[in-house]
Amino acid sequence: MAFTGFDIIIPILVLLVLLVIFMGVRTVPQGYNYTVERFGRYTKTLTPGLNIIIPFIDRIGAKMNMMEQVLDVPTQEVITKDNAIVSVDGVAFYQVLNAPQAAYQVAGLQNAILNLTMTNIRSVMGSMDLDELLSNRDAINERLLKIVDEAAHVWGIKVTRVEIKDINPPANLVESMARQMMAERNKRAQILEAEGLKQAQVLEAEGRREAAFRDAEARERAAEAEARATQVVSEAIAKGDVQAINYFVAQKYTEAMAKIGSANNSKVVLMPMEASSLVGSLGGIGAIAREVFGDTSTPPRSPSRPPRITSEG
Repeated sequence: MAFTGFDIIIPILVLLVLLVIFMGVRTVPQGYNYTVERFGRYTKTLTPGLNIIIPFIDRIGAKMNMMEQVLDVPTQEVITKDNAIVSVDGVAFYQVLNAPQAAYQVAGLQNAILNLTMTNIRSVMGSMDLDELLSNRDAINERLLKIVDEAAHVWGIKVTRVEIKDINPPANLVESMARQMMAERNKRAQILEAEGLKQAQVLEAEGRREAAFRDAEARERAAEAEARATQVVSEAIAKGDVQAINYFVAQKYTEAMAKIGSANNSKVVLMPMEASSLVGSLGGIGAIAREVFGDTSTPPRSPSRPPRITSEG
C-alpha cells in the first residue's frame, strides 16, 4: 500500500500538537513559585500544581523558593565604641513572600541579604562598648532584625531572624577582662569584710553601752536603797529610837571587819576594839527583832564591858 503525502503529514501534525501541549504544561512543586515572562516581560506567577503557558511565547523566568531559608553570615572583625576589635559571625533566616519582587527588584538575592546583614552588624555593634556588647546579645539581635527586615522589605522578602553566634575578643583582651573581673571580686570581698567588721564593732560598742547603762542603773538603784535605808534610820533616830542607830552602826561595823579580815595582804591584824559597843549594837538588833516579831516579855540585858581583845585575821 502506497503512502500519500497526506498520510505522512497527519502523524507529523499530531506529534507537533502533542509537543506543543507538552511544552505548554508546567508542574510547579510545593514550596516554589515560578515567574512567567512573555517576550522578556513578566506576566504572571505559577503557583504549586499544574499550570498552562503558551509555548514559544511564554517562558519560565525565575524559580523562587518560598520556604524559609537560612543564610550563614561569615566571620568578620568589628571595632567597638571603646576601640576593641572582636570577631563576630552570625546567621540570618529569611522567607520570600513576593516572588516577582524577589526575582526582579534585586540581582543576587542571597548575596544582597548577606551584605546587608554584615554591614548592619558592623554598624550596630560598632556603636556599643565591649562590656555592653558581651552582655546585651539579645538587644543586638533585635536591632539587627528590625534594621535588616525594613531594608529587605522592598525585595519582597521577610527576614524572620538574625542571630549573633559568636563574639570572640582577642586573647590578650580576654586575659585583661579576667584580671579585671578578679580584681572586682576581690574588691567586693574586701568591702563585705569591712562591712562585717564595722557591724561587729558597732554591735560590740552597743553591747558595752548597754552594759554600762545597766551597771549605772544598778548603782543608782543601790544608792537609792542606801539613801532610803539611811532616811529610815534617821527618821527612827528623830523619833528617839536608839535601837535603830545601834542596828545601823553594827551593820557597818561588821561589814568593815569582814573586809579587813578577808584582805589578801594581811595575815594578822591587831587592833583595839570596844566589844561593849559592838555587843550593845547587837543588843539593839535583838531588840528590833523582838519588836518586829512581837516578843517583848524579856527586856534586853545591859551588856558589861569586857577587856580588850586581839583579833587575828
